Amino acid sequence: MDGTSDHHEEAADRGPSGDADRGTPGAGVTPTAREIAPAAPEEFGLIQVWWGDGKGKTTAALGMGMRAAGHGYRVHLLQFMKGGADSVEPDRGEYNAIAALPGMSYENTGHYGWHGFRDGSADDDHAAKAAGGLARARELIDAAADADLTDPLPLAGDPADGVHLLILDEILYAADKGLIDAADVRELIEAKPADLELVVTGSHTRPDYLEDDVDLMTRVGKEKHPIDAGIRARKGTEF
Repeated sequence: MDGTSDHHEEAADRGPSGDADRGTPGAGVTPTAREIAPAAPEEFGLIQVWWGDGKGKTTAALGMGMRAAGHGYRVHLLQFMKGGADSVEPDRGEYNAIAALPGMSYENTGHYGWHGFRDGSADDDHAAKAAGGLARARELIDAAADADLTDPLPLAGDPADGVHLLILDEILYAADKGLIDAADVRELIEAKPADLELVVTGSHTRPDYLEDDVDLMTRVGKEKHPIDAGIRARKGTEF
């Protein structure tokens, strides 16, 4: 029994390949946190789309942003159609967290309430804010094209000087609502520099017009949602 046990322990140490230097990433060492210092990604440059009628599109994008910032990469979140509504406090948890995280910044260019809904906001105002968001997105992509994204960027630097990861949150909703054109979204993607990782989110409708232009497209599908039971947005989970 002792010999068999030793053999199993040795095999486990070597991993599935039988090579002691291979197996699980990190050779089974538990990761630990380290101080965040400016760094440059080696494999960024893809285009990601997150759409669907389920909760989690923005949450996923924020999670990727946090992960990238944790490696010392420069990250910026530009939100379309997310400002305030009577069911959501102006104090947003993600903004507070981003403000405390080195290398990540944010701005929003619209209302939380949707265009065409009876949320007390004017449709013309929605359209103007969406147009402003589109112009800002173009500025940020052009700035990234002018920057050397293969080098580290200052963690507290202005996003107008370039970022490694740009999140355009809810831009697909703005296109769905006719506040901007689908062609505008495609133009942004086509203008993206090679080393910029671009994440776009929103829309309950599949953005077929992006099918040939993106590297990842994930549908977040709703099976059950508390809003169907009358539970409104909750502090700490939705805002």
